[in-house]
Parts: sequence; C-alpha cells; structure tokens
Amino acid sequence: MSLDRIIISGGGTGGHIFPAIAIADELKKRNPNADILFIGAEGKMEMEKVPAAGYEIEGLKIVGFQRKLTLSNLLLPFKIVGSLMKARSIVKEFKPQVIVGVGGYASGPALKAATMMRIPGVLQEQNSFPGKTNKILAKSVQKICVAYEGLDKFFPEEKIVMTGNPVRSEMVMIDGKKDQGIKHYGLDPHRKTVLIIGGSLGAKTLNESVIGKLKEVNDSGIQLIWQCGKLYYPALENLERELPGSIKMVQFIDRMDLAYAAADVVISRAGAISVSELCLIGKPVILVPSPNVAEDHQTKNAMALVNKNAAILVKDKEARDVLITEAVSLLSDTEKCNELCANIKSMAMPNATSEIVNTIESII
Repeated sequence: MSLDRIIISGGGTGGHIFPAIAIADELKKRNPNADILFIGAEGKMEMEKVPAAGYEIEGLKIVGFQRKLTLSNLLLPFKIVGSLMKARSIVKEFKPQVIVGVGGYASGPALKAATMMRIPGVLQEQNSFPGKTNKILAKSVQKICVAYEGLDKFFPEEKIVMTGNPVRSEMVMIDGKKDQGIKHYGLDPHRKTVLIIGGSLGAKTLNESVIGKLKEVNDSGIQLIWQCGKLYYPALENLERELPGSIKMVQFIDRMDLAYAAADVVISRAGAISVSELCLIGKPVILVPSPNVAEDHQTKNAMALVNKNAAILVKDKEARDVLITEAVSLLSDTEKCNELCANIKSMAMPNATSEIVNTIESII
C-alpha cells in the first residue's frame, strides 16, 4: 500500500524541525505523489522553516508549561483544549493514513487527536530520557523510533524500534574536506583547531568559558572556530580583532560540514541531534549539557556517550574554570583522542532517516 497522505507534527526548536524535514524528504523521495502536511505551534520557528523547505504547515495555539506561576500557565488548559479541537478538525479534513510525532509543543495535541480517530501513529523520541508528553502518547501509537538504549523503562518494549536520529546528510559529509574547511574559515593549517558550538542562539556558559580563558587560548597556540550566537555576537565580535589568528568568531555557522571537517576537537551542548551528528563525524568531543532543559535530558544524552568512553563531560557550572584547559589538554593527548574517535564512531547510526521511514511504512 502506497503512502499518499501523511501528517508530521511537532517543532519548537531546530532539534525537532530539521529531523522532521529529513523524514518528510525521505517520504517524498519514496512516494513522489504523497501529500505531506505539518502541524506546528503558532509563533515558533517551524512556521517559517517548514514552508521554506517546501511543505505546508498548520499552526496550533499551544505553548509549554512555564516553571513559574504565570498567566500563560493559567490559560494553558484552554489552549490545550483549543489545540485538540483544531488538530481534530485538521486531521478530519486532511484524512492522513499515518501521523508522525517528532516532539515539541504541537506534537501532543496533534497525535492525541489523530490516534483518538484511529489514525496509526509513530513517535520519534530523540533523547535518552523522554518527556512527559511522549510517555503519555506512547500508549496510543503503534511504533516508537528511538536513538538510545534503555528506553524500555519508559515505553512498551514491543513498540520500540532502534533507528537513531535523523540528521541532515550535508552536515556530516566531511571526508576529504579538512583543507577546504581551514580555507573557508581563514584558519592556520599548522595549528590545532577547536570548534565551539553553542546553538543558533549561542550559549552564555560556553561564551563566558572562552572569554575568561583568552590568555590560555593565546598561549597554547590553538585556534578557535567560535559560534557565539546572534544574541551575543555584537558584544563579542571585537575579541576576534584582539586575538588575530587565534579566533574565528561567527554568530551562525553557514557550513557545518566544513567546520566539523576543520576541527580537531569539538565542544558542544548535548542536544539529541547534535549528539547524533557528532557520532557520525567521529571527532573527539567535549560535551557541556545545558541545565536549562526539561528533565535534564542533555546530561542523560551526554552520559550515554561518556559511559562508553565516547566523549568527555564538563558540567555547565564547572565550564568557566576548566573547559578550555580540558580542550587544550585533550589536543595534546593523541592516544585519548584516538580512543574517543573510535568509540563515538561505533555509536553512529547513519541510516536513521531511512529506518524511520521503513517503520512508518510498516504500520500502514
């Protein structure tokens, strides 16, 4: 049976949106005539990114629960009910054969509405520790695609399919691109390079960890590709001129493949998709999990690698003191770098997108 009508729901961050688009692209590749509709949250970045990728999207007026007492929390039950009603209307009109949830605010109401109408559902759980919404939705979907072991503690074991997380292939195709990466970012080919990724908005802790250790960066002879984020760039761009040759400051990395290719060591947050990309590129990695996420899931993502000696963990609260020192030390330890590379590569799942689409097709 061919797939003709599919709904993909979720979003909120690039970590949900770009995997969703990767899944849609693979579905479209296999089923060129299929209609694919996204359901997202109004005002979130999916409302811009999904149409830019060539797909239609409907928005729900749904927000997340705030940790402090706010008017938004008082209105949340009404928004959930309203979103469920709108999602039900969208599903009824579109008549999908299957709905796929990728996480994010809109995923809950959309999947709940669809599965209540007996539409088959697939969840794509990206993290090593699922959020409350996916734990609830797991009861009503047919399959749950996961990227980490041990999720049978949270989901019915018979529904779990180990697929890995979908990543954009152009991000991780780095073979033979080191020289190109060094040239693209204006680096010295004779110096060791550390890539610092704080996400598209930047990460305050990572930025402050570098600012406080500029002398150590300069004295060590290393160079940085430093993605400081668009929020922080205006205040930090002068640092590049203060340490010419040691810092390449960017607010957003336009060619992630070339940045990965140029790097000898990568410092990153531990979002699920970032971790999946890092496994595929196979470079030595220092992970600094963000403490500002639900269920502290970034620490759990990082520990899945650290427990297999595939990455080094630096806690957010310790990063300002030790992060740069740890990176400099790692760069000089060839044996440790080789060990980390071998172990992280062994955890890569390069066929994740294809496996997820296989799973979607299997339930129709």
